Amino acid sequence: MENTNTQVKEAVLVTPSEPTPTHVLSLSALDSQLFLRFTIEYLLVYRSRSITDRSATKARLKAALSQALVPYYPLAGRVRAARPDGSNLEVFCAAQGAVFIEAVTDIPAADLEGAPRYSTQWRNLLSFHVSDVLKGSPPLVIQLTWLPEGAAAVAVGISHCICDGIGSADFLNSFADLATRRRGIADLKPKPIWNRHLLDPVNRTQHQRSPAACHPEFNPVQDLSGFVHRFSRESLTPTSFTFDQRALLQLKKLASPMTRPNERSYTSFEVLSAHVWRSWARALQLPGTQTLRLLFSVNIRNRVKPNLPEGYYGNGLVLGCAQTGAKELVENGLGWAAGLLRRAKEKVGDEYVRRVEESVSGSGLRACPDSVGVLIVSQWSRLGLERVDIGLGKPIHVGPVCTDRYCLFLPVHERKDAVKVMVALPYNAVEKYCYFMTNTSC
Repeated sequence: MENTNTQVKEAVLVTPSEPTPTHVLSLSALDSQLFLRFTIEYLLVYRSRSITDRSATKARLKAALSQALVPYYPLAGRVRAARPDGSNLEVFCAAQGAVFIEAVTDIPAADLEGAPRYSTQWRNLLSFHVSDVLKGSPPLVIQLTWLPEGAAAVAVGISHCICDGIGSADFLNSFADLATRRRGIADLKPKPIWNRHLLDPVNRTQHQRSPAACHPEFNPVQDLSGFVHRFSRESLTPTSFTFDQRALLQLKKLASPMTRPNERSYTSFEVLSAHVWRSWARALQLPGTQTLRLLFSVNIRNRVKPNLPEGYYGNGLVLGCAQTGAKELVENGLGWAAGLLRRAKEKVGDEYVRRVEESVSGSGLRACPDSVGVLIVSQWSRLGLERVDIGLGKPIHVGPVCTDRYCLFLPVHERKDAVKVMVALPYNAVEKYCYFMTNTSC
């Protein structure tokens, strides 16, 4: 496969600009779960007409990172296991530092706005890839890559154990505010809050039901279609589709052709997720009896009691799970699938979250979502990443460094109501998937 010419010019450790506490911070049960022990990798692309001094821009970003690591000092620490069995995690904070990289490439900015030809084509835009943060790697890496014609890309790798999407977007916007001097350290909003104990398991006698019964995502299902082999052994082909306001409205009308008085119409997320799920399932041509699941992140900050405080940047999410058979998903239509999503989302409340905490923690039962028949959707379009202005204007593209089997809903530059959908599928399913995605009435 074709390799792009990307050269690293500098790679350094950046430490906090002021003294920070030296101590150990416990991560929550949700932070520590097996499912989230990976690195979130963002790619933000900028076209700037005002870059006259690359060295000054680099120095400004390094200084801003050093400042941001004062209030967000755990991101300069190191994640490690708190127990020999690895069931709980903690952060050892001693100002060890985050990684800052400067690189240059021949990739045009326009190429980065669509789907890459293969999943790892843009891998070198985050050349320091952390596959296992528990081996002492830094939980935060930022790479500034100069593109041709005055453009730039900023790739960010941030440990999911420490931040969720909302928390990482808050950090990046704070970093941007410091880089442009819109705010100083004392004025950052929201102010970062640790408080991970708020999401530790609570032993309550009413939680006697089995996690599998309450949370089907943890319950293994039979692989009737060679699903795992297909997604782990075959090369995956990335795809990208943009749905504007008109297309989303059309999906809503298809899902709810006759909305009754006082009946809520489906949201854009519900209908778009349902449409992607059905298109994906139809393209894969799975056996009708294959159990399928759509997993999606649900923000729990205002769904637990008490609510999580503003500025909480840990994992304030659980997975919603819509489940059905492949035959039912294909035959019952868009509205039926959207209804499954809505009911799965509505189940998520305080008790639901506490059961997840108990399921994923401890040295005994450490539940992890099953992968058979699963499509995972993550909504990056509502995180605020499109606002991250580091002095080069707002990004013209926000997306992943590598496009894989996770389905991402992304913001579209200067089109507030549009959503870009990126996901990779086995090569022999791509043509059918593209057909079903574009023929919404099929």
